[in-house]
Amino acid sequence: MDTKMLQGSVLAITDNAVLSLDEALSAVKMVKKEVVQELNPLIINQAASLSTLPLDASSTDFIISISKSSDFPGDKLFEEFSRVLKPGGEIFIHQTSAVSKESIKSSLERKLLVVGFSDIQVVDMAEVESFGIKCKKPSWKIGSSFSLKKPVKSLPKVQLVDDMDLIDEDSLLSEEDLKKPQLPPVSDCEVGVTKKACKNCSCGRAEEEEKVAKLGVTMDQLENPKSSCGSCGLGDAFRCGTCPYKGLPPFKLGQKVTLSDNFLTADI
Repeated sequence: MDTKMLQGSVLAITDNAVLSLDEALSAVKMVKKEVVQELNPLIINQAASLSTLPLDASSTDFIISISKSSDFPGDKLFEEFSRVLKPGGEIFIHQTSAVSKESIKSSLERKLLVVGFSDIQVVDMAEVESFGIKCKKPSWKIGSSFSLKKPVKSLPKVQLVDDMDLIDEDSLLSEEDLKKPQLPPVSDCEVGVTKKACKNCSCGRAEEEEKVAKLGVTMDQLENPKSSCGSCGLGDAFRCGTCPYKGLPPFKLGQKVTLSDNFLTADI
């Protein structure tokens, strides 16, 4: 019959004064189906006071912890178990307790989970007061990385049919749309060279010319006022006696002088 041998380094640790080789091998057989007769584990006794293990990192394949105390292994030893185990290595905790077995079991499971172990399972034992917990160290190393491949979303395909009926854009226009727009007629006041009001003036130029005629100034003087002294636009208080803008409101040079509708209307 072909049998498979258990290979690799094994660490057996306990807080007891003595741990025999048979006890260590028996604990291995509880979770391993391979032949373990030729196994030579490293056994560490009275390890309750240890905070570090005399082993290199990632150097051990299998760890066995046997104890009757609920305080063993401590938090420091759990961290050391994770350090010395190889990625994918296994650990088996064999605990014997007469009281609070469920409480100790849940505490050990929580500590293993916090350290980073996975696949945590409770193993039933023949002894009523004993129980076992086995778990694995993840197969990846601390600091390792891998790329995440994002799924490529393909765009929806649009199928174009060659014989698809196309609409002529010109057919969407009506006869009214094709007619050339007519601009509104321009009054003679704007077209004339002299810019004088026509007979039937309706743009207001005739009224402006009437006001200008009463003031004695030309339209050119109103639309483009100029001043030789520079004070004509300031108002009558600064104008001389012969100023053509005398009687007009103040204005800015170069800008058209505007007259209000009631400018020549008597105050009384």
